[in-house]
Amino acid sequence: MIKSLAANDNQLYKILTSPTLRKVPEITIYFWIIKIFTTALGESTSDFLVHQIDPVLAVLLGALGFAVAMVFQFREKKYVPWIYWIAVTMVAVFGTMVADAIHIVLKIPYAISTVSFALLLVVIFVAWYKTENTLSIHSIFTPRREIFYWLTVIITFALGTATGDLTAYTLKLGFLSSGILFTFLFILPALAYLLFKLNSVVAFWFAYIMTRPLGASFADLFGKAKDAGGLGVGDGWVSLVLFILIAAFVSFLVFTRKDNQSQE
Repeated sequence: MIKSLAANDNQLYKILTSPTLRKVPEITIYFWIIKIFTTALGESTSDFLVHQIDPVLAVLLGALGFAVAMVFQFREKKYVPWIYWIAVTMVAVFGTMVADAIHIVLKIPYAISTVSFALLLVVIFVAWYKTENTLSIHSIFTPRREIFYWLTVIITFALGTATGDLTAYTLKLGFLSSGILFTFLFILPALAYLLFKLNSVVAFWFAYIMTRPLGASFADLFGKAKDAGGLGVGDGWVSLVLFILIAAFVSFLVFTRKDNQSQE
């Protein structure tokens, strides 16, 4: 029995560490544009669904969509633009729902959830680095590294959601001021990288985290009612426009392969 368990562990280890083609896109301007759009779409779609149908059903649908997207993403042996970005979009929708549920259902203040998600993210980064000796997005070519990558992505969305709500509601900055703040924080690591040689991995993940509250703040600005601090366009219309934009950019990448050049 011990030999059998050892054999199973060895087989699992081989599966998790078996090299494959890289599973993530090149980091181009298109990556950042689509990433911000998906964060905004996650915010508007989550809010639209929980107000149009039963909130529990909305969360269950979000969980189902997230699970299906992850299955398709992990089944692929290489980066496929439309599958990857559907996965990111479903993480955005479901991650928003989870972060909102923690505050609304469990009554946990945004400040506490923000700190908690930040600490959890640090734990994942430490575990990832100790296991793989890298946190680089350019090294996602084994199943185990991909697991670490998607765990990180999920927590960054939850952290970003809580942080954006913290500034907009708890600190009473509102949607526009929050959006401007997070735009600056999103650009800051790029400036630090260019001017002060900030580590590229640190710069990437800091900017990646900031995309969530950045996109969500502007989605709320356009989608929420005027008496709530928004422009009153409506979450449904905002989601529709964002979906069209994301579909257009991803279709462009599918045909041009501009974010997949290293795997030609």
